[in-house]
Amino acid sequence: MATDYDTPRKTDDDVNEDSIEELKARRNDKSAATVDVDEFEQAEGLELPGADLSNEELSVRVLPRQADEFTCMSCFLVHHRSQLAAEKNGHPICRDCAA
Repeated sequence: MATDYDTPRKTDDDVNEDSIEELKARRNDKSAATVDVDEFEQAEGLELPGADLSNEELSVRVLPRQADEFTCMSCFLVHHRSQLAAEKNGHPICRDCAA
């Protein structure tokens, strides 16, 4: 939404003076303008040009967990030992999950 910086701004006193009817009308206008769209259904019909990968096979080399890595028991991701924040009930927790 574009902002016109030349228009006068409302102060806190002006905002408090808005009537209940005006506020209800604004709320109803905003809720009526939104449309509930399922993003999955919308993206399902989208087909990218040249994106037919049905005959393709992916080969990914998977390495086992290394000695200096751990698996977070909250997010179940493998992190380097430097990301270890704490141990909860004897299980390692990464910094992201501990925050």
